[in-house]
Amino acid sequence: MKSPLPKVLHPVAGQPMILRILSNCLFAEFDEARVVLGHGSQLVKTLIEPFASSVEKQIKIHLHQQANQLGTADAVKSADIETLEGDVVILNGDHPLITTADLKNFISDFREQKLDVAVVSVELKDPKQFGRIVRQNGKLKTIVEFKDASQDTLKIKEVSTGIYIVKSDILKKYLPKIKNDNANKEYYLPDLISLALDGGKSVQALLSSNTHVAHGVNTQEELAEATSLVYKAKNKQLLSQGVILIDPRSTYIEDTASVGAGSVVYPNVFIRGKTAIGPFCVIEPNVFISDCIIEDGVQVKAGSYLEHSVIKSLAKVGPYARLRPDTVIGKNAHVGNFVEMKKVNFGAHSKAGHLTYLGDADIGEDVNIGCGTITCNYAADKKKYKTKIGDRVFVGSDSQFVAPVEIGSDVIIASGSTITKNVPTGDLAIARARQENKAGMAAKFKKKEL
Repeated sequence: MKSPLPKVLHPVAGQPMILRILSNCLFAEFDEARVVLGHGSQLVKTLIEPFASSVEKQIKIHLHQQANQLGTADAVKSADIETLEGDVVILNGDHPLITTADLKNFISDFREQKLDVAVVSVELKDPKQFGRIVRQNGKLKTIVEFKDASQDTLKIKEVSTGIYIVKSDILKKYLPKIKNDNANKEYYLPDLISLALDGGKSVQALLSSNTHVAHGVNTQEELAEATSLVYKAKNKQLLSQGVILIDPRSTYIEDTASVGAGSVVYPNVFIRGKTAIGPFCVIEPNVFISDCIIEDGVQVKAGSYLEHSVIKSLAKVGPYARLRPDTVIGKNAHVGNFVEMKKVNFGAHSKAGHLTYLGDADIGEDVNIGCGTITCNYAADKKKYKTKIGDRVFVGSDSQFVAPVEIGSDVIIASGSTITKNVPTGDLAIARARQENKAGMAAKFKKKEL
């Protein structure tokens, strides 16, 4: 990968490869997952351990260390195989395109055919350096590695994906018998197939129709290709569900996000995480959305950046708005250009047209926030305080609220005011220096012409 990051931590469509695989194991309802760590194990642990804690009620995830990288069979042996029970699926940490449906299909086929050992295979137009599946009368005879294959064997299009399913008692019996009689002195998992066949066990290659399960990632180019395929698959799914993508080739929606039917997504949009967008929304160009809930009929205008926020139905956001975490925009509200909000409850039908910062604030309904308004919530004591504004308040341009401060309903804040005290309901608040005009003084400050 030519990167200091361990390979399995490289992201595919926003999610590290190893978490993508573990998530699919979770959704396939596996009882447990055992992750064998090698290169960069400490970094990999820091990613997997929080994930394991968050899903421990659904799947148990255990970490095992491969002391020395002595081949794939040695890696499997490092996973404490003596304590395994039932059917065991062996996956590669750098094959990120395998899906939950794939895993369920593999297990189903394995059990229906009453197999002891199986390898998943695919047919590729260009098999490259994959090991070839050699069959006799439709049955798996052997797997021939690329470097050992004859010219006739290299013509075979069916290849091994490196994904195995094996009964635990068979694994325990034959894995220790694998030898390292090869140039690299390593223990190779494909030898399990030969040993099981020689032992008269039921062995087969399960041919998958999804060729992407064979897509391994060993270079940055292959990583980019995998990401492109995930985005493409997601866009295809959304198009089939009635979402309008102006240009799917330049639309990037992670597979954990959802978009409602009838919504329009313009080019160069990134939609990440667990974002849920309702029907009949419009997401204009160059918008970034991460982990947001966007209700029906919302318009997010060009260049806006939204994260961990809720936008209720019929609201308008942007252009060039910034919504930071824990912000809620009320129904039919308007957040205009160059407005930034953080930890704000912004009421229904309220408006903040432009050039405003609101943070740590509760703002009521039908409020008008004038241009250049700021909530000054961070104090000299290094603590943050809250601003509360009632319903139907008019805030004039260039006003500052020095928190903590509470503004009642039906209040008017005069333009240019710095509000440091609470304002009761129905009051007009003016907090600015009185203007003085100095007669003739302007000439004193003008430069004399030479």
